[in-house]
Amino acid sequence: MDAIIKKIIEFRDERDWKQFHNPKDLAISLTLEASELLENFQWKDSSEALKQNMEQIKDELADVLIYSLMIAHDLEIDIESAILNKIDKNAKKYPVDKSKGTAKKYSEE
Repeated sequence: MDAIIKKIIEFRDERDWKQFHNPKDLAISLTLEASELLENFQWKDSSEALKQNMEQIKDELADVLIYSLMIAHDLEIDIESAILNKIDKNAKKYPVDKSKGTAKKYSEE
C-alpha cells in the first residue's frame, strides 16, 4: 500500500498539483469519479455492463481509489488501520447471526 501511495503522491507532486488538492476538492473529485464508475452500469444489468465496459470500470475504480488514497495521505490517516477498524465496527453492527444471507440493514427487523 505504501508503494502505491508513494507513486500517487510523486505523480501529483511532479505536476505541482498539491496546491489544488485540499480535502474538500479531493472529496468532490472522489464523488465525481464514483459517479463515472456508476455511469458504466446505467441502463444495463451487471453482466452486460461488465462485458461492455470492463476497461472503463477498471479506470474509474482506479480513479476512486487514487483520490481516496490521496485524501488519506494528506490527512495523515493510516488507511490500513482505518479499514481494519471499520471492518471491526461493521462486524459489531452486522453480527453474523442476524446478517447472514440477508440484505436488510441492521436497523431493520
